[in-house]
Amino acid sequence: MADKIHVLIADDHAIVRQGLKQILSETEDLVVAGEADDGADALRLARQQPWDVFLLDVSMPNRNGIDTLKQLKKEFPRQPVLILSMHPEEQYAVRALKAGASGYLTKQSAPDQLVDAIRHVAQGKKYVSPTVAEQLATAISLDNEKQPHEALSDREHQVLVLIASGRTLTQIAEELNLSVATVGTYRARLLEKMGLKSTAELIRYGIENGLAA
Repeated sequence: MADKIHVLIADDHAIVRQGLKQILSETEDLVVAGEADDGADALRLARQQPWDVFLLDVSMPNRNGIDTLKQLKKEFPRQPVLILSMHPEEQYAVRALKAGASGYLTKQSAPDQLVDAIRHVAQGKKYVSPTVAEQLATAISLDNEKQPHEALSDREHQVLVLIASGRTLTQIAEELNLSVATVGTYRARLLEKMGLKSTAELIRYGIENGLAA
């Protein structure tokens, strides 16, 4: 039998990690060899030993998935990273791929699709759904005509997604481990950068552009 593909799962929900372990345990060539419950822990494990595939969530404490991804690719440029997120593809897929991810799947994906994706990226290939492929093609063709939200930093984009999804500043602060004042600063920066006047306009913009959960 061929060597097993060693996977590290980074997700802050224990029940999700357990479910993923169950799915991968039913294959002969994939094995969950490590787990991390936040971005900082994922980076620590990455520095301890090599991994065939990193399975990385977007929303995690102590360092979100996109920030963790960027640091991973900086330290380990050849490390295959597959993003597995609850967020719809429209919200983060293109941004994650541009940051160095080898693929992007939502947690609503079928188990066999996840298994195929892990095998694919373990071979050094990219794995994207037809929807993401279309988004990438559009992003390339309209590179000089970016939508306002495409010019945001990763943290600004994350705050916009949460505002568009109806979260209050307090809820966003708790979810991102930031102070309410800091989130308020991000909100003000979003309004200025995007030429909008109120939270209601941010929410409407997010809904119209498929950014709301």
